[in-house]
Amino acid sequence: MKFTHVGKNYKVGDNLKEIAEKKLGKLDKYFAEDIEARVTYSQEGQLAKAEVTILIPGTVLRAEHSTEEIKNSLDRVVDSLESQIRKHKTKLQKRYNTGKTIRFENILDEEQPEEEPKKIVKVKKFGLKPMNSEEAILQMELISHDFFVFLDSETDLVKVVYKRRDGNYGILEPDF
Repeated sequence: MKFTHVGKNYKVGDNLKEIAEKKLGKLDKYFAEDIEARVTYSQEGQLAKAEVTILIPGTVLRAEHSTEEIKNSLDRVVDSLESQIRKHKTKLQKRYNTGKTIRFENILDEEQPEEEPKKIVKVKKFGLKPMNSEEAILQMELISHDFFVFLDSETDLVKVVYKRRDGNYGILEPDF
């Protein structure tokens, strides 16, 4: 596996890189050597956050955890990734109906069977009332959803407000 280490508000030393590569090295048995892993370290208040993204053909594996120690965060990330890999690998084994061990680079080169195309099963219509982002957040909270589509009264653009994992909010707006 090839590693890229990135620090966001966090100093990434050679010692930390070695520790991360050793911990993530447990996953090498699942991949070819040319698979790339991006390890991002950040500090959010008292918590040290580790985030790992592994790009393999046909899918992206990603996990992130925050603890007080970056090494503990890395341990949790590795456990999460290993769980995702096992789950993904089991699906592939079932799809190809084989009892032998599968490595990702072998299975993804084979011809994949035709899957039924996904289809739209429901269409929901709703009126767009002009409002500001604070009002949209209030409406989202009132209906207990994770997102809310609204017409911005200042810009006349359709926007989406959503609740982030950290408890804050984000807004998606079109860029023409």
